[in-house]
Amino acid sequence: MQVLIALLSGLVFGFGLLVSGMANPAKVLGFLDLAGDWDPSLALVMAGAIVIGLVAFTVARRRTVSLLGLDMKLPSATHIDRRLVGGSLLFGIGWGLVGICPGPALVALGAGQLKALVFVLAMLAGMGIFELLERRRSGQALGSKAGGHV
Repeated sequence: MQVLIALLSGLVFGFGLLVSGMANPAKVLGFLDLAGDWDPSLALVMAGAIVIGLVAFTVARRRTVSLLGLDMKLPSATHIDRRLVGGSLLFGIGWGLVGICPGPALVALGAGQLKALVFVLAMLAGMGIFELLERRRSGQALGSKAGGHV
């Protein structure tokens, strides 16, 4: 049942991206072009998503289990640090350069767009590099802690 719900949720999300035009990089770049022919439609999509998200998180915070009976796993971090800002900058720069972010990239990949394939491969490579760096960072942190107790 969980896999079916996940599949349906993904399909609804992808369909929403297609209907709103947000899987089209030109539409996204039009929103980011403040000095040119600005397209405000992405702002409306974002505003709608924020409202729905606020309602969903408000309801979720009051629950201990999901509608499927699974444990609720809500984000707990509340501080803004250098890594968060750096990651946000990288995401924004990439989004601004090509007009694609991960969700629309997968939708465009499913539609057979070559540009999306290149983006998804680069995204996966970036995720792999991040994972390697995190493992190295965790190993160093564990090593420095263990070294202090000898």
